[in-house]
Amino acid sequence: MVSCCYTIRQNVIHCHIRTDLADCQWVYSALTGESEIGDCYQHDIVGNVNTRFLPHPEPRRVQQEGIFYRHVCILVEIIEMASKIQQLASSYTKDAAKAVEKYQVLRDLDIFVLDNSIRESTVGQMRGHTMESKWAIYDEVRKCGFNHTIVGSFSHSTRVDDDFCRQLIERGEDPEGLWAFSEITKGIKQKLPDTESVPVGIRKMKEFGLHCVIFEVDLGDGVYDFEKFTIKDMCALLNKWNEWCYQNLNPKAKVVFSFRDLPDTMPEHPSRVFEVVSSLANLPANRRPFGMLFEEPRGKSLPEECGMWARYIRRIMDDNKWKGHLLVHVHEKFGLGDVTALQVLMDGADGIWASVCAEGASMGNSPSCVTLMNLIRLGNKKVLKKFNCTYLRKAAINVTITSTGREPHIKQPVFGARAIDFVFDLLPEEFDLASFFGEKAPVRITTMASKEMILHRLGELFGDEPEFTLDIANRMKELILEDLRTGRKEEYMSEVGLALLFDRAGGTLSANMRDAIDNFELKGPHAQNLIDQVRKIWDEWDLKDEAQGDNMLQFDSFYNGFMAPYFSCYRCNDTKKALQAIDMDSDGMVDWNEFELYLKWAMHQYPNTEDVDGLLDITFRKGLIPAMQDEFLKTQ
Repeated sequence: MVSCCYTIRQNVIHCHIRTDLADCQWVYSALTGESEIGDCYQHDIVGNVNTRFLPHPEPRRVQQEGIFYRHVCILVEIIEMASKIQQLASSYTKDAAKAVEKYQVLRDLDIFVLDNSIRESTVGQMRGHTMESKWAIYDEVRKCGFNHTIVGSFSHSTRVDDDFCRQLIERGEDPEGLWAFSEITKGIKQKLPDTESVPVGIRKMKEFGLHCVIFEVDLGDGVYDFEKFTIKDMCALLNKWNEWCYQNLNPKAKVVFSFRDLPDTMPEHPSRVFEVVSSLANLPANRRPFGMLFEEPRGKSLPEECGMWARYIRRIMDDNKWKGHLLVHVHEKFGLGDVTALQVLMDGADGIWASVCAEGASMGNSPSCVTLMNLIRLGNKKVLKKFNCTYLRKAAINVTITSTGREPHIKQPVFGARAIDFVFDLLPEEFDLASFFGEKAPVRITTMASKEMILHRLGELFGDEPEFTLDIANRMKELILEDLRTGRKEEYMSEVGLALLFDRAGGTLSANMRDAIDNFELKGPHAQNLIDQVRKIWDEWDLKDEAQGDNMLQFDSFYNGFMAPYFSCYRCNDTKKALQAIDMDSDGMVDWNEFELYLKWAMHQYPNTEDVDGLLDITFRKGLIPAMQDEFLKTQ
C-alpha cells in the first residue's frame, strides 16, 4: 500500500510518501526560479537505493509543480514495484522455511536399523552366498555398529542359512540381535492356511537357538480367501504364533510382523491392515510385538502413499500407547526409493530394515548407507553416536563386491566412485562426503574444470614437474572445450587420459607419467585379453627384428604390423610423424610400453570394444593420429 501527498509552502514543495516499507519525505525547492530537487532516500527498499532526480531545464514555477508531480508518480511506481518484490521475497522465505520444517523429524530421529545385507544382497543374484561370503558380510555390518541383523530365511530343505545360523550360535554371537524370517503357516491349500502345524521358520529357529522372529504377513486378495478365512481369523493366528514364540523360543523373545503386500492391500482394503495392527496393539504389554515392519516391494508406490501407510499405522499404535518400532523397507524401480524411505521416516516410522548396499531383488533396495548419510547431512547427531558412520561407505562397497564380484556403479550415490568427486571447483561442499569418510576426493576433469583444477590433478597423479604450470593447464582446458565442440567425447580424469591430454597440449611425458601409466590397472579381464592378443601380434613381428625379446620393434616392423591400414607408405612424412609420437625415448625404436600406453587408454576410454581390430582402430584414429598432429605442429 502506497499513499502520497504534497504541499507548497513559501515556494518550497514538500512531498510525503508513506508505504508498508518506508515513511519518507522529499523536498523540492522552487526559490528564485531555480529547479532543484533534494536527495531522495528510499529507506528499507531493495538495496537501500539512493535516488536523485535531475533538474528539469524549464525553471518556471507552474511547470515545476507539474514536473514534480510527474516525478512523484514515477517514484510511487518504483516504490510499489520494490514493495511487491520485497513482499514476494518475504513470502518465499516464509514458505521455504515451512516446506523444510518436516525434515526436523529426521534431524531428531533416534533411528533403529535392522540390517538386511546378508539376505537382501543374495536375492535376485545369479549366485547365492557361500558360508564364507555370509561371514564376510556379517563382519562388515558389525563394523558399522549395526547390532540387529537378519541372518536367515528357512524352508523345508537345508540351506546355507541353516549352517550359518548354527555357526553363529556356536561362535558365541549374541542371539538378541540375530533375526530370521518365518511364514505364519506351514502351507496353503485353496487359499486357506494350515493353522495347526508349526511353521518351518520358527521350528528351525528353536532348533538353532534363535528367538528374534520376523513373521511375514499377506493381507491382499492374492494369497488368502478372506471370505472364508476372515481378518479375525488372521488376528487369532498371529496371536497364536506370537504366544508360541514366548513359550517355545525364549520368554524374552522379540517378535515383529511384516506386511509384505501393502501396495496391493491399501488401495482396496486398508481396514484389514488397521484391524491387524489394532489387534496386536491391544495385546497385554508383556506380549505386544517388538514392532511392525512393512515394505514397498516393487518400487511403484509414490513416497506420499508410503508415508501415509506409516502415518496411520503409527496413529493406531499411539492411540493404544504401544511404543513399538515401525520399520520400512523400500525397493527401487523409478528412482524414488531413497526419497520414499525418508518420507516414511518423516511420517511415523522410526527405523529401516535394509541392506547397507543397494544390491537386492529386481533393481535393488534403498540402502541404509544412503538413508543414514541423509540424516547425518541434515544434522542428526544421534546417528553419529549410535553407529560407526565413517565406515558405512566402505561397508557398502565391500558388501557389493562380495555379492556381485564387482564394485558399485560409479554413479551410485554416497558409495559410488563418483560420489566423492569435486566437479566445478576446488572448494569443498558444505557437507563433504569425501572428508566425512576420510577419503581424498578425486578432481573430476570435465569441460567445467578450471585450469587450477587441471593443474591440481596433474600434481595429484604425477607429482611435481617443472612443466606443470597454469599455462599448460589452460591449454589443456582449451583442448577439452575443442573436443566438445568437435564432438570428440573423451575422458581426462584417469592417468592415461590426462597424460594424453597433457601430451596433446604440448607437454612432454615425464618419467613419473610413464611410471604411473605402467602401473595403471585395466578394468575387467576382457580389456586385458584384447591387449594380450595385440602383444601376440607384436611378438610375431619381433621375430623379424635383429634383436628379439627386448620389448622393442624397429620402425619398419611396427609399420608393417600395425600402421599400414592407416598410413599409405612407410617413407611418407605423415608416417614418420606418427612414429615420433610413440617414440617417447627418441631412440628410433618403438617400445612396447610406449605403444601399450595408447592401448590402455583406448580400452579405458572405450570399454565396449569387442575385438583386436576395433582396439587398434581406436588406438590409431583417436590416440596416435591426434598425437601425430601435435608432433607436426611442434615442427612448424
